[in-house]
Amino acid sequence: MIAFSWLWIPITIFAAFVQNIRSAAQKHLTAELSTISVTMVRFLFGLPFGLLYLWFLNTCRTETFPEISLEFIAYSATAGAGQIIGTALLVYLFSLRNFAVGTAYARTEAFLTAIVGALLFGEAIIIYGWGAILISVAGVVLITVAKTGINGGQLLTLLADKSAWIGIICGLFFAIASLTMRKASLMLGMDDFLFRAALTMIFMLTMQTVAMCLFVLVTNPSQYLIIWRNLKVCLLVGITSVTGTIGWATAFTLEQAAYVKSLAQVEFIFTLAASYWFFKERSSPKELCGIALVILGIILLVLCG
Repeated sequence: MIAFSWLWIPITIFAAFVQNIRSAAQKHLTAELSTISVTMVRFLFGLPFGLLYLWFLNTCRTETFPEISLEFIAYSATAGAGQIIGTALLVYLFSLRNFAVGTAYARTEAFLTAIVGALLFGEAIIIYGWGAILISVAGVVLITVAKTGINGGQLLTLLADKSAWIGIICGLFFAIASLTMRKASLMLGMDDFLFRAALTMIFMLTMQTVAMCLFVLVTNPSQYLIIWRNLKVCLLVGITSVTGTIGWATAFTLEQAAYVKSLAQVEFIFTLAASYWFFKERSSPKELCGIALVILGIILLVLCG
């Protein structure tokens, strides 16, 4: 796997790019669907494509099917639950008065991943790695602050605010999801990193799909009719979602989760670039400084990773 260790870099960048497309498609669905239903769509319509990808990989391999342990299932379930809870908390933030503050603190996900990974998962990070992570996180927070109109002093003052802590907890659950996804994949003990990542993804997607579909069926079954009317967009969400998840799972298999999540912040540059090219929205000086910090952090990350 050493020969392919550098692949996590282009895979992560590709996953972040695809995630941007998925987010745009999901925003289109929010006009008619509830937030929970939109979240369910990414799992429900992504699962068939994920199964097809796993089947393709399985036909190309000669190794025996890996043993599935209860520990692997537990880590996969934890990763899936972490993603759902993190998404739910992020959505809940938008209902709060100071949601922008919470969103800014949620952007510390990469730093939280590094902390939790080092303390609980034995993922030691070299000093240059910590520097790269902190610089890129600072850049993302600066971009968020610039877009929401909050000043730095106000952000620190509002640390005691409810939305700030929900934002931190949200980032923490996403961090746990990333770390346990990597842990589950590594537990399979195979040389084929693509198949390991795909199998981990399928276990996660299956559990997420079943849980979300049952929840929507019980709480708001009429949403399924609306989903049927928006089938084309739902398929786009499913394809881009599973493609992104394949990228994340593969990158986590190859590299520490903290490094992957830090590099993934390139997504914010994609977002601002799209705003400029398609909507002619110009970035403020603060946003440009934030972009510069993200790029600097990414360069350091690649050099030390």
